[in-house]
Amino acid sequence: MQSEPLFIALLLGAGILLLVACDRPSSTLAVGAGGLLALAALTRSSALVLAPFLCAPLFDARYPRRVRAHLAGAGLVGFLFLLAPWTLRNALVFGEFLPVNDAAGNAFYQGNSDWTVRFYRVRTREQYLAWMKAFDEDMQRRTLDLDRAGRGSPGERSRAFAEQAVRERLRDPAGWAKLLLQKAWDWLRPYPNPLFWTAGAVLAAAAYNILLYGLAAIGFAVAPRPGVRAFALAFLAVTFLSHVVLIVVWRYRIPYWDPVLLLYGVFGTGGTLLPAWTRWRDSRKRLAA
Repeated sequence: MQSEPLFIALLLGAGILLLVACDRPSSTLAVGAGGLLALAALTRSSALVLAPFLCAPLFDARYPRRVRAHLAGAGLVGFLFLLAPWTLRNALVFGEFLPVNDAAGNAFYQGNSDWTVRFYRVRTREQYLAWMKAFDEDMQRRTLDLDRAGRGSPGERSRAFAEQAVRERLRDPAGWAKLLLQKAWDWLRPYPNPLFWTAGAVLAAAAYNILLYGLAAIGFAVAPRPGVRAFALAFLAVTFLSHVVLIVVWRYRIPYWDPVLLLYGVFGTGGTLLPAWTRWRDSRKRLAA
């Protein structure tokens, strides 16, 4: 079972509470926003990068500086209140600073090693299965080698994988830049990987996402509340860049980007399709009269 349904609920809850906390204003709701974001980070550690967004109230010019600072501080308190116990548990058990888990180094290796370069050369399902088998075997071998070398703790293992990925990419800086561009397109492309989906599903997803991208772009242009728009655009940029640097899996984009695109797609629909339909309906009524 994947964690996306729970993660997206927690992330949306955090965003809604933060917005309402700024509008009221309410430090209690800001604490709740921080707490839900912490739970989201405990569900998927990639959400740790979103903690600075709890400081967004600092930029809300509607209130005095003291009120803004109070709201931002309350959000951070709520975040740390629920995250800190797990971080403390990791420190006591492993003797290392692990805010959530040791996935960062492993994910960085999976997203930037020579194996990733080979992945982007895969063209058939058979090639993918062979690549996956070889990759799993290599990961198991490297993990055993680290255990034998006395680097088997979660933090040590995470650092070792990250260091190995950096060494491999520094041997080919131009290839690293190309890999980052490939990962960026992997995140942005409007359709799932044809290796794993039928042609019909790929075409349907492409049509839906192209329409969604277009309506969301219009929505960003016409929607009110420029401060919220700036927050949403920053959110899209940070989640995009953090995954391109670390690792890109197409379905990882859905809980981060789709709620924002759907929200602004509603504004885009109201600014284009709805007026067009209204004009068509009115013209029909005039013709009928």
